[in-house]
Amino acid sequence: MLTKQFICDLEYTLTGAFINVHKALGPGLLESVYHKCLAHELDLRKVTYVSQLTIPITYGGMTLDAELRPDFIVENCIIIELKSVEAILPVHDAQVLTYMKLLEMPKGLLINFNCINIVKNGKKSFVNEYYRELR
Repeated sequence: MLTKQFICDLEYTLTGAFINVHKALGPGLLESVYHKCLAHELDLRKVTYVSQLTIPITYGGMTLDAELRPDFIVENCIIIELKSVEAILPVHDAQVLTYMKLLEMPKGLLINFNCINIVKNGKKSFVNEYYRELR
């Protein structure tokens, strides 16, 4: 059974993986580099994830091929969206929130590796109604 405590513990594990990747590589690389390294860190931690899963969009009775692909879906409860940008914009927040809604995921993490300190200014956390319903 999925609980808030499980998600909290998992986020702690994920944060350690983000820190390791950022400490090793620093800021300024392409998102794809951080993606590959984070996948390796998750494998080392034996965290179950799916990478670049296409999200189906249904509208008006038809399924659209919209090519929406969150970077990681972790343990079927946390969306991770990676960036390597100068600044996180509202559209990046909206992207994570939309992925969470479409996949009915309770937690989302937006990670910007193009920063000095990944924990202080490179990580944004989101929850929604699915999280609030958990025990």
